[in-house]
Amino acid sequence: MADQDSITPGNGSGGEENAPQAATLAQYIKDLSVESPSSPQVFQWQEQPQLEVNFNLNVEKIADDVHEVVMKIEISARSQSGVNFVVDLSYAGLFGLRNIPEEALPPFLLVEAPRLLFPFARQIVADATQQAGFPPLLLDPIDFAAAYVAQVQEAQPDGNGEGNGEGEGSDETPAAN
Repeated sequence: MADQDSITPGNGSGGEENAPQAATLAQYIKDLSVESPSSPQVFQWQEQPQLEVNFNLNVEKIADDVHEVVMKIEISARSQSGVNFVVDLSYAGLFGLRNIPEEALPPFLLVEAPRLLFPFARQIVADATQQAGFPPLLLDPIDFAAAYVAQVQEAQPDGNGEGNGEGEGSDETPAAN
């Protein structure tokens, strides 16, 4: 009787072919720039710099089941004396997505994928600022779900909440932290 059960083994081998699947295929620094244009004078300045942090998401369909999500983080620290440092990071991930409905692609690619990438990008920023001679900059967490909801509401001014379901091409989500 037990050998007639159609229970799928728990190790993932022989699962249903049509079940939704998502996997992170790769993560990488696409571009990184760290500048301290006022060095070495900046290390003698006493005033606390003002930080400006912006992020932007770009999604591109690479192949049928593969999407690249690029998180661009731009940071500038400025004081009355001048520019302390500027960090520009484009951190990307390749995500394999199978059997996921079109309407579920944007939430995954613009919320879940960046949520998975952000801790790594945050660490790169902290390391980069420290290597530039400044205290490590630990970015506050970003609420990608709220940014996505704001983008959807902005794109749908009539308030019906219906998205266009597009998950391919290039979607950008600008926001500031």
